Amino acid sequence: MSAAPRGSTALTVLWDEAVRVLGGRPGTAGDLVDRYAEGHRRYHDARHVLAVVRHVTDLAAHRADQERAVLVLAALAHDVVYDGEPGEDERRSAAWVGERLAAAGVDGRRVAALVLATADHRAADELTGLLLDADLAVLAAEPDDYERYRLAVRAEYAHVPEDAWRVGRGRVLRGLLERDPLYVTPRARDRWESRAKANLAAELATLSDRP
Repeated sequence: MSAAPRGSTALTVLWDEAVRVLGGRPGTAGDLVDRYAEGHRRYHDARHVLAVVRHVTDLAAHRADQERAVLVLAALAHDVVYDGEPGEDERRSAAWVGERLAAAGVDGRRVAALVLATADHRAADELTGLLLDADLAVLAAEPDDYERYRLAVRAEYAHVPEDAWRVGRGRVLRGLLERDPLYVTPRARDRWESRAKANLAAELATLSDRP
């Protein structure tokens, strides 16, 4: 598959291309673009999704065209529902992509299963690991970019009081730091593991300081 296009039409272009690879009908992305443009999104928006598509396409360069198409569709759909309800968001996103792919004449079960795997970020096979690693690539960002990511995620949870945020975010960060390795696939580990762990540890240290 080709590299991700630029601009607001990128999501539907990528959707149509992947659907064609799987033998389906294009023009079936529905409200994909509108969902990622929702006003409450600060990090989980089209830019994030396009980054995940870019990373997963690169990581999966050795896989067959149809497998890469499945990964692209899963990347496009994995945050299509984002209401700040972990677990439920992923279930609803998986249901959404199943419906849209059925409309395209494509069996969406594998794509939906990949989307569901982003709920707990546990990989049972390499294909799932490729998507999960791409989704967590941001953790290895350069310091300024990581800070923008951190602030954007906090903004999405602006309704959560600071004390509760520190507790919840700290739990997430510790869980990620305890994973050894953090990334599933060797290529992702070689690229991102050490810097991601450093970023996570640095953010966790800030949570122990009172504002």
